[in-house]
Amino acid sequence: MRFVVARMNHETNTFSPVPTPLASFNPRWGRDALQAGEGSSTAMGAFLAFAEERGAEASTPVFATANPSGPVADDAFEAMAAAIVDAVSQGCDAVLLDLHGAMVTESLDDGEGELLARIRAVAPDVPVGVALDLHGNITARMVANADVLVGFKTYPHVDMAETGAHVARLVGRMLDGRLAPQRAWCHPPQLAHTLRMNTGIPGAMQDAIFAAREAEARPGVLAVSVFGGFPIADIPEAGVSVIAIAESADLAVEAARDVGRLLWERRAEFVYHEEPLSRSIMAARAAAGRAGQGPVLLLDHGDNCMSGGTCDTMDVLGEALEQGLDDIVAGPICDPDAVAAMMAAGVGARVTLAIGNRVAMPRIGVWKRPLELDGVVQVLGDGDYTISGPTYTGMRCSMGRAAVLDTGRARVLVTELPHEPWDLAVFTSVGLDPRACRYLILKSRMYCRPVFEPVARAVVECASRGVTSSDYKLFRFEKLARPIYPLQEDIPWRPEAVQP
Repeated sequence: MRFVVARMNHETNTFSPVPTPLASFNPRWGRDALQAGEGSSTAMGAFLAFAEERGAEASTPVFATANPSGPVADDAFEAMAAAIVDAVSQGCDAVLLDLHGAMVTESLDDGEGELLARIRAVAPDVPVGVALDLHGNITARMVANADVLVGFKTYPHVDMAETGAHVARLVGRMLDGRLAPQRAWCHPPQLAHTLRMNTGIPGAMQDAIFAAREAEARPGVLAVSVFGGFPIADIPEAGVSVIAIAESADLAVEAARDVGRLLWERRAEFVYHEEPLSRSIMAARAAAGRAGQGPVLLLDHGDNCMSGGTCDTMDVLGEALEQGLDDIVAGPICDPDAVAAMMAAGVGARVTLAIGNRVAMPRIGVWKRPLELDGVVQVLGDGDYTISGPTYTGMRCSMGRAAVLDTGRARVLVTELPHEPWDLAVFTSVGLDPRACRYLILKSRMYCRPVFEPVARAVVECASRGVTSSDYKLFRFEKLARPIYPLQEDIPWRPEAVQP
């Protein structure tokens, strides 16, 4: 028995100026892909465990993932897709794919749909199982060309391996001749804000996930997945959706329609109304004066690394300094030129540097000037660390070379690469204790929370002007299907689910 197991993961922000060449994916091929996937807390890790359980040979053409950024280079997509399709064309008993669901390339609005269609063309009868991100923009083409599709049920995502195991169980039943899965897809015309998709707090998203789990408990219903979608993607089928997998078409349609109805009825709760940045900084100052321990966490969600941000906007730090805040730790801020200048100056040197605001954002009409800061080079490092958990536990990370500038009021971590603050080690690796400052500014929206919220006194969400903003008025959607809520409000829609 032979399984083709692969990972090709990217969440594309079509408004982001950050390029996505093949190198961004750090692709591993063949045996290297197998080693990268084995034991990892990813869906691919679960697929490989399933293959071992079944005594199957695992062909692993690629293990590749890139931070969210702009459209994927066509040659990068072709290299990864060709490796997967070639492995399938050599013959296999099952295809197990760890995808995202929101990949856009320079030429394709639906990267995953294109990949799955190519696989179907060479292996029309082979079971195809796919694990998807909760932020997938699900398309009819994806649903039509896979047998089993299951999405994460947590955000921040801590159930990636669990989702892969769910997919594998259903594909296993197909291989045993005990299942012919039926699929249904419900796609309400709505964009949900990412900051309204946190599954760890009470609200509409948590209730939708609960409804999906309740539906899965019905006899004959095998998987129900809620997709919040990735809203900053100008493609026709962006937005929320539900996929149900069941033993019969009627059961799948009913489950998808029921959960889709809940999403639509509570659509207003998926809209995030951001505060002006100046008011957020004032709120942070007030929070710092209240009883408690740990820093006030300021989350720069307009320049969120894991939604395709440039990671160099200086709005939040600039406003914090303008309002007189001190004892600040901020970063990582991506500015290779500033890192090079600090490296050349050396530890202990006093420098005046222009930092950040270097990357133009023409798709949203924003150009900025760097923020000039005077300070002492406190630390220089290689920017490497290992995540201790709970997301991507054990993964070795690189921020590129890193440098810390101490201005007296703020210690600013500057790196060569955009980087999500996955772990306290982002800071401790360069000698900073993020728990010991008064204010901690992170370019993150959600993934930092499992690690940093427990040590924070308070959390304040800060709206900078960047390509991951929650202000949809910044974005000129040209391909997005209309009408769609909340860009239009009075939309007649009745819950319906369709089969591929």
